[in-house]
Amino acid sequence: MQNVLRTRFCILHFAFCIGMMVSVSISSELSLWASHVRFDDLPPDVVEATKRRILDIIGLSLAGAETPFGRSTREAAVAMSPPGPCRVLGTGDKVGVTTAAFANGAFSQALEFDDTHNESIVHMSSPAVAAALALSEYVGAVLGRDLIAAIAVGNEISCRVGSVSPGQFHRLGFHPSGLFAPFGVCYLAGRLLGLDGEAMARAAGICGSFAAGLLECWVDGTQTKFLHPGWAAQSGIAAAFLARAGTTGPAQVFEGRFGLFASHLQDPAASRDFARIVDGLGTRWDSRSSSFKPFPAAHVLHPYIDALLRLRSRHGINASDVERIECPVAGFIVPIVCEPVEEKLAPATDAHGRVSLQYTLAEALFFGELGRHAYRVDSLTNPGILALARRVRCHVDPELPGPGRFKGAVRVTLKDGRSFLEVEEYNRGSAENPMSDAELQAKFGENASGFLSKGERDRLADRIGRLEQLPDASALVGLAIGTTRA
Repeated sequence: MQNVLRTRFCILHFAFCIGMMVSVSISSELSLWASHVRFDDLPPDVVEATKRRILDIIGLSLAGAETPFGRSTREAAVAMSPPGPCRVLGTGDKVGVTTAAFANGAFSQALEFDDTHNESIVHMSSPAVAAALALSEYVGAVLGRDLIAAIAVGNEISCRVGSVSPGQFHRLGFHPSGLFAPFGVCYLAGRLLGLDGEAMARAAGICGSFAAGLLECWVDGTQTKFLHPGWAAQSGIAAAFLARAGTTGPAQVFEGRFGLFASHLQDPAASRDFARIVDGLGTRWDSRSSSFKPFPAAHVLHPYIDALLRLRSRHGINASDVERIECPVAGFIVPIVCEPVEEKLAPATDAHGRVSLQYTLAEALFFGELGRHAYRVDSLTNPGILALARRVRCHVDPELPGPGRFKGAVRVTLKDGRSFLEVEEYNRGSAENPMSDAELQAKFGENASGFLSKGERDRLADRIGRLEQLPDASALVGLAIGTTRA
């Protein structure tokens, strides 16, 4: 099947180039592929992974809707939109298609618990699933197999665009999910709205003016990062609607003189591998190198959390026993989770804490876990946790891998002089160290429990498990509207 798809794409690409008789832009090459790939072209493992991502994101959207951030986002979304055909997950408020995608996408980031592409560090599934579910209600009668294909294509494009210059954007204050996921969504939306390849390329050009994602919120711990998947979902859909109506956008939105990378990554020495976007389309699925999250924290922290919790369990370590905790880190994660040190040692909010190596390890060791209800106000102000955070030391180890692999190591030295080292070669949830279906089902069950009863959760999980057989994918939205409280 993959050889058939590759042959078909090559033939189409050759015909397209001959017809245009000009150099083909990256957005056009993506459009050619995105408009022709079919459900039957997807490898079975990509289909199964996409269904797991849908389950995970719906659960996270329901969990996020319960938070103060989620409640404020819902209130604003309902106020902004007249009644429409699409629903907000959990509460069932009826709003317009872009508003539903925005709200549900934002909810899913509220706990910093959604999956991530390891190389680009793009949260690709949260905006893709939110957008696809909203469009399934807007369009009507979207086949389950078509929803899977649209999300798989959107996720693949978000990962590839984000891999042009991996590790470069956080240090400049840009959130990769806000910059790159809108493009995946615009191609996803183009498929579900029936756009041809030319219109999809216009949509990508338009989408470049919507790509955003400032990280100033990391300075004071405010909540705007959680909005980025929502903005990405909304922006991608809006770009597709505009292109369908005939609005134009620049063809060289990625590689052009004032394109995405030239404008946002102005260092001439920075690497830009544009071939990463289109090489191997249809034969190599970069989204396979994406990780689910067992902890509600920045993904680069996960190997350190698991290593520390194993040491705690194996050696019976208590917080009061610890003299220091030493963590070698890759240089690219330092501005994300290690510095500025004073901000990381005493996070002002849960949003602050979720991107702090020092605080996160302290809370995990203090309680012996880091679950859905971590980073509570009483934990963030707990003197014992804050004192322990000051015993965590980070140092750059040039031997650790860069973006693409999350490896971590923790050395704990106790006050009695004993020292223990634990290494996590691959973060749990990655392709090399996967979470089991049982673990993902349990995560979904806990996250969705605030809105859905056990029976309702089971019915929703069952429908997602056989989504490719469903004649109308919008049934998932109906099943994710709470009718009882567990």
